[in-house]
Amino acid sequence: MFNLGNFLTLSTFGESHGAAYGGIITNFPAGLEIDLEKVQQQLDRRRPGQSAIVTQRKESDEVKFLSGIFEGKTTGTPIGFQIENEDQKSKDYNHIAQAARPSHADFTYDQKFGIRDYRGGGKSSARETVNWVVAGSMARQLLPENVEISAYVSSVGEIFCEKPYQDLDFSKIDSNEVRCPDEETAERMIAKIKEIKKEGNTIGGTITCVIKNLPIGIGEPVFGKLQAELAKSMLNINACKGFEYGSGFCGAKMTGIEHNDLFNANFTTKTNLSGGIQGGISNGMDVYFRVAFKPVATILRPQESFDKDGNPIIIEGKGRHDACVLPRAVPIVENLAAFVLADLFLINKLRKFSV
Repeated sequence: MFNLGNFLTLSTFGESHGAAYGGIITNFPAGLEIDLEKVQQQLDRRRPGQSAIVTQRKESDEVKFLSGIFEGKTTGTPIGFQIENEDQKSKDYNHIAQAARPSHADFTYDQKFGIRDYRGGGKSSARETVNWVVAGSMARQLLPENVEISAYVSSVGEIFCEKPYQDLDFSKIDSNEVRCPDEETAERMIAKIKEIKKEGNTIGGTITCVIKNLPIGIGEPVFGKLQAELAKSMLNINACKGFEYGSGFCGAKMTGIEHNDLFNANFTTKTNLSGGIQGGISNGMDVYFRVAFKPVATILRPQESFDKDGNPIIIEGKGRHDACVLPRAVPIVENLAAFVLADLFLINKLRKFSV
């Protein structure tokens, strides 16, 4: 498997119904005092069983650090960690051992490897993201203290948070189970997810992420552009279908006169359709992007499919599944963004020579 990151890297292991998940972080600088409670807090935001609108799988998701941290500080050696799996129900997946679920990775894994762990999706399970949250919450502590990374659910199906992010109070993101800081919109989103779940169906939507106070100069001119690194990390999230930053696809409808961000005298910009990034490099304005997620592929309703021998079958999802991934994906988006920023931040430290 490939690594996440360029200089600061993460490699991972684990399957949904295996003994544990875990990873190794390399090139993490020595001497940083790590707040382990902050790491666990981010894991708690991602874990299953938080509310009625997410999967009821019960996992404590407690991280154990195996190396690279001594007396509360990083040692500069690889940081190893592990999160044990506690609440698997593998029998819920016996019916798909020889079948391909629609829109799942069952068929492609079979074709690529000739074998797959069908329990909970194996390596294709979104439970893999538990590793990314650990690494991202560690990396977050490498960044300057004033850098703020806030993600929130901005749409569920056709229900959109119409307010611009500048008018939202990000301290309210975790005040409701859908993680939308606009309370009226959140209530409508929650009602919609419950309705869809009751039908045995699923629904998608979008998450918006805003990064404030990012230093100027983060990102590389070619092949390491800030937006490209963010997009790559986000598009690796299970169920992610799209990424846009700044004006995004709406910018394609505009003219240059409409789209250009004119400078103020201090080189801030009057508008920020660039999304805080120009030439692949942060310009000091807010970096903001949006990530689109499809409906969860496992639905608790009958669907037509085929077994390995090509025989038609009827397949129906069983067990505990999210009706909507968005609430639990918010900390994944935030912490993946933090890992990307920390990686590029460290690389940027090498770009200027000083005695």
